[in-house]
Formats: sequence, structure tokens, C-alpha cells
Amino acid sequence: MFNIYKSTIRLLYMVFIAVAAATLGSCREVAYDGQTIVRRGNTVYQGGVKDGKFNGYGQLSIGDSVVYAGEWRMGKRWGKGVSHDSLHHRIVGTWRADTLVSGQWTDSTGTYSGEMNQDAIACGHGYFADPQRNLYMGQWYDGMRTGFGFDLSMKKHIRVGEWLRDRYLGERLEYTSDRIYGIDISRFQHDVGRKHYPIDWSRVRISHLGKISRKHVRGNVDYPISFCYIKSTEGTSIRNRYYRADCTAARGRGIKVGAYHFFSTRSSASAQAQFFIRNTSFHKGDLPPVLDVEPTHAQIKKMGGPEPLFRAVRTWLRIVGAHTGTRPVLYISQNFVNRYLPSAPDLKHDYNIWIARYGEYKPDVHLVYWQLCPDGRVTGIRPEVDINVFNGYKNEYRDFLSKECIK
Repeated sequence: MFNIYKSTIRLLYMVFIAVAAATLGSCREVAYDGQTIVRRGNTVYQGGVKDGKFNGYGQLSIGDSVVYAGEWRMGKRWGKGVSHDSLHHRIVGTWRADTLVSGQWTDSTGTYSGEMNQDAIACGHGYFADPQRNLYMGQWYDGMRTGFGFDLSMKKHIRVGEWLRDRYLGERLEYTSDRIYGIDISRFQHDVGRKHYPIDWSRVRISHLGKISRKHVRGNVDYPISFCYIKSTEGTSIRNRYYRADCTAARGRGIKVGAYHFFSTRSSASAQAQFFIRNTSFHKGDLPPVLDVEPTHAQIKKMGGPEPLFRAVRTWLRIVGAHTGTRPVLYISQNFVNRYLPSAPDLKHDYNIWIARYGEYKPDVHLVYWQLCPDGRVTGIRPEVDINVFNGYKNEYRDFLSKECIK
């Protein structure tokens, strides 16, 4: 259908050019009430003429259909005008040298206003609003959202970032020293095989953002660490032997710290919450606690599916939240978001998300932290480190700390 539409537009355009370029000597010309009427077969032009060419305001018709009504300049459409395409869109647009460059049309799907190509297809910067008041403003190519733009749904959800053929990719970040960076660590930043490496907290700075994905970096990577999450517990029996020492050392360097628990599908959520509470130190000003949820599909299936899993997740979040007086953060992967989170919209709506997504574009969730790579480098830490970026800048970070930290 789309190719037929484009072909029809091109055919009308070719007929149009042929007529407009013709000299009036080969046409029947009649002067009437200050205007000139030119007939050539079933093609009729009525309007101004100068030096044998259409000029000024005029209307060109083929049979009963108006091909163009508007301004002309020496035989070419040039300026404001009205036209129609093969889908019966009425296009109010602007032409330059016989080429449509921008315009507006409305049909049952909504209204488009913006740049167009010569086939009256959205191309360039444009705005589209549908009858439900959903809107998109940004770049288009070949009639589809492609490039940078933003859309606003009727539920007031805003998406800003890159699009490709009507598919939302996300916001492409540029990494600079202005952003707020953090790390998350466990015993694996100390122990590699049988080797043990202490962390030199006096030297810790981010020196590399990893190689696992493309990133836009401006300037040298030499970023201070503003926050650090440290694994405290896992399930109901595993504790990180380095947790308390790392917390004390990080706090001593002015780094905001928080603790996370690695969720197990093999023990009760309430028992895991109590185990986390017993083995974790919660200080005033600490970051909100985190539940790290990384089950495999087989583990979720063994639990009975997503619903039992989410019931357990809610239980942990509720118990830990009540104990700390905070709203815990949910750590999940992009695959988990895509596959399972739609069945728990309350979690997506009510809780901040820390996501592991090792791609170029920022995730489309209620994001607070983005784990952008698992293979970063930090001065003072020998093994590779997970690097995270806060979703915002200094003002947003200060607001987050004042509202979400432990009181």
C-alpha cells in the first residue's frame, strides 16, 4: 500500500511538472476577470501568468481533482499552497522550487505538521498528535519516527531519546564529568580465585567505562565516585565478609553507601528480609536498600511463575521498607523488564528501578541508577567493577538524597 501511495504521488508530480513547464502557446488560453484560464486536455490552470508561465496565485486541476492551489513563481510552485495526495490527505504546505518542504495533514489517525519530502511523506522535523491527545515531536524519516524526539502519552508518560522506524530506543547519554557516578561491589572485588586484593579507598576513581557497549564520552574518564552499593547478604545464609569494612572505609571517604541483598528463589522472602536486616548496618543518610532480583527463567518456572515471584519480591520490599523507613530500590536486568515486569505494573510504578543494561541507550523505566557496564576500571580496585550512573545531575541527586535516604 505504501509503495503504491508513493508511486501515485510521483505520477501526479510528473504530470504537474509537465503542465507547469509547458508554454502557453501550446494551450488554449482565455482571459477572464483579470485571470488567465489555461486548458490542456483535462488539465486546467486558472490564475496569474507572467512571460508565458504560471505566476502569482493560481489553481491547477486535473479533471475534478485540484492538484495544487497556491503561490507560483515562474512556472513552479513556490510559497504557500494546498494540495492533496492519493490517500486524500489535504496538505496545507510550503513549496520551494516545485518541491514540497513542509506541511500539515489530518486524517482519522491524527494530525501531522512538519517537514515533508517531495512525496508528501513526513521527513525531517515534525509534530504528530492523535485524537487521544498522545503526541510526538521530533525527527521523521520515510513517514516513521526516526532520530531524536519525545512523545507524551495520555497517561503523562514522557519518553525522550532516539527512535528508529517507529521503535523507541531510548536516550543516548553523553558521559562527562558533570554526571553522578557510582559503583557496586561484593567479595569479587577482593577475591579472584585464590588471590586476595584489598581496596585502596584513598585512590578510588573511575578510570574506564568498560568495553562491552558503545558509549559517547566527552573528555577523559577520571570521575570521582559519589555512591557505592555493597553486597550484604544473599538468601538466608550467605554474608559478604567484606561488607562492614568496605562500608566503614567508603563512608570515611565521603562516599554515600547503601547495601543490597541478592534474592534467592529457594527460601522465603520474609526470612530473607530478616536475614538482611540482622546483618546490615543502616546509618542515617545511607542510600535506600536494594533488592537484587536476577532469577533465571528455569528458577521462576520452578517457583510457579512470575506471580509467586512478585509476591515474594513485594514481601521483601515491604518488610525492609518498614524497618528502614525508606522505599527500597529494585535491581533488575533489561531482559527481566521486557519479559516479566509488565505483569507487575505496581512495582514498576511504585518503586525506583536500578537496571543492568549494557547498551547505548538509557532504559525506559522509573530509573534511578543505570548499571552501564560490568567491566569498568577503578583506580584502587584490582578486579573489574560494575559502573553506575545516576539518572540526573547534581540538583536531581540532591533531591533524591533528601527524599529517599535513611532518616
